[in-house]
Amino acid sequence: MGVFTVGDYTLRLYSLLIMLGLAAGAWLATREAKRRGVNPGWVLDSLIFCVPLALVGARLYHVVSSWDHYQHNLGDIPAIWRGGIGIYGAVAGAILGIYIFTLWRKQPLSRWLDIGAPGLLLGQAVGRWGNYFNQELYGPPTDAPWGIRIDPQNRLAEYPNAERFHPLFFYEFLWNILGVVTLLYLGRRFRAKLKEGDIALAYCIMYPLGRFMLETYRFDAWKVSGFPAAAWVSLAAMLICGGALVYRHRPRLDIHGAAWGVLVAGVSGLAIGAYLASENARPFLVELTAVWTLVALEAIARLSARSGGEVSPARARRSARARR
Repeated sequence: MGVFTVGDYTLRLYSLLIMLGLAAGAWLATREAKRRGVNPGWVLDSLIFCVPLALVGARLYHVVSSWDHYQHNLGDIPAIWRGGIGIYGAVAGAILGIYIFTLWRKQPLSRWLDIGAPGLLLGQAVGRWGNYFNQELYGPPTDAPWGIRIDPQNRLAEYPNAERFHPLFFYEFLWNILGVVTLLYLGRRFRAKLKEGDIALAYCIMYPLGRFMLETYRFDAWKVSGFPAAAWVSLAAMLICGGALVYRHRPRLDIHGAAWGVLVAGVSGLAIGAYLASENARPFLVELTAVWTLVALEAIARLSARSGGEVSPARARRSARARR
């Protein structure tokens, strides 16, 4: 599954989806660069550093997580076309690539992290479909109508007789798409209040939150102290980057601060609910967390606009037309 041949050439759909994800992410980053008044051509320059370092980081993360296999099969380490990459390793490699690029172009690192964050998440969303064709990144068996069939040779030993499984890759795809919308929304609706680097910090909260909740489906995860390693990384990222955002903006003890508190409380409640919910109900609560975030952010933006704390772009345009 996921392989087709044209003449003497063999193309794996997993690799094709990774390339399509890269193209989609680069396209969105180019648009973000243009919107911020930055040379959009530099996005392609940054990929010279980001793409190879991201691939190396992604593969290293997977190799370390599956070292029991690779220590006896060293020749399999470079075989990335067979699948097996870790997204947190890819993110680390991409950040290193952006850092090198900004040193070269003498650009602010935080600005370029903001430019790249939505595109990175879009690339992750598209690339996740490669897991479908490789029949990997699936959860436990399910009788839900959206369960996917996994061939016997690709099933783990724990469930040899089950046929349909939770499409974990698809749950993450939906979460990532909602995350892209959230980051783009934040960058436009709150642009008057954002500092450079805030969108990147929001990415480091948004994606890890979904990943943390979806890790509860994984029965093949690399575990550290009995807990999935990706969940440890997600938790650390959320705490560090969430703390950085709070420190940077330090919400006041007023109606605005209370509104942000309600947003965080709602997200926390839904996250806990997703953790405790049944396996078939959990995907709905996971995606509802992202929807709640968007709705709450819009309510906060409207509250700020009415109180004079922030003027929305649409309202500013209407006021300009009225003055003319």
